Amino acid sequence: MLHRMALRVLPSLSLAVTEESVRKRKRLVMLVPGAVVFLAYRMAKHVVPFADPLVLLAVSGLVSLVTALATYRVGRSDPWRTIIREDGSRMLGWVLLWVGAVYGMQLSLLVLALLWVVGYNYLSHPDGPAMMAIMVACTSVARDAFEIGHVRRSAVQGRSFPTFPDGAALRAMIRSRATSVGPWVGIGAVTGALAASLDFVMTERSVIVPLLAVSLSGGMITLCAYWGGMTEQAPTPTSLWAARLAATKMSELFKYWWWPGLAFSSTYYLAAVGIWLFVFKFSSMVPIYFVGIGALVGGLMALYGYYLGHRRLVEEQEGHRLNEALLRCPFVMGILGKTNQVGRAMPTAPGSKV
Repeated sequence: MLHRMALRVLPSLSLAVTEESVRKRKRLVMLVPGAVVFLAYRMAKHVVPFADPLVLLAVSGLVSLVTALATYRVGRSDPWRTIIREDGSRMLGWVLLWVGAVYGMQLSLLVLALLWVVGYNYLSHPDGPAMMAIMVACTSVARDAFEIGHVRRSAVQGRSFPTFPDGAALRAMIRSRATSVGPWVGIGAVTGALAASLDFVMTERSVIVPLLAVSLSGGMITLCAYWGGMTEQAPTPTSLWAARLAATKMSELFKYWWWPGLAFSSTYYLAAVGIWLFVFKFSSMVPIYFVGIGALVGGLMALYGYYLGHRRLVEEQEGHRLNEALLRCPFVMGILGKTNQVGRAMPTAPGSKV
């Protein structure tokens, strides 16, 4: 889900995909596949065994792949011959397999696990959760593939994007800044593992306590790692990130801690819980598995937080500046787009007021 965070946190990408004309097209792009999938599900449920989790995930992945293919083409607004020539098989493969199939299956697992947490077990009542899992995956993939297609089209037309959300910049950062990002990942993994182990010291084991603990701690480590990336510092007591973090207003810290930190930490944790419950079909909790999930989520969110901060720094150095308050939540940019505040260059200080 790194592409989703990048599309909302990095100024050059966020400004491109929240323009009024793009948002209007995106609503339709999300509505049409969702309606088609809903009707197709109502007809197919009589012959397709959606009560089998593996069948459900396979269908969700296939539907998401086809949706990504179609909506990326809409975002690119070019013939397939041109798209294939200009984008190449590597980028198209990433869009179809990663943003489409893998992302779609992950979202389906998230939906099933979330419904299970609130007491609606897919294994006992498969119809409703199965439909929701496929539709949520389809509409989310449609939105993201369309936005990525629009970004790619804008790049081909000459618009500057220092970061493309395909993960290439992340891999380059890991190679070049391993000594800086490594300690953050280590701290995140240890923190996540400790948070996930909290519930296992209690008599009755449930997923709620570790979910809350991993989400809360994941939001914090993402926030701290983000500022570490902004200052290109390792997490040492004397590093510049601590001073910048302390100088930032509490309301701004809360916004970024909530989204993407807490939101995506809980998303990854729930998706992993979905694998345990619906792919492996285990009903009891095994401590080592969930502690491992916590470590993975904590380390991953630390890596992503540092990466987003690092790319924000790169974009600011290249003149792409926007106040921190405008970049946390997808809804804020749309509101500001109507008041013409989006185009203003803002100070780099993350604590400055809008």
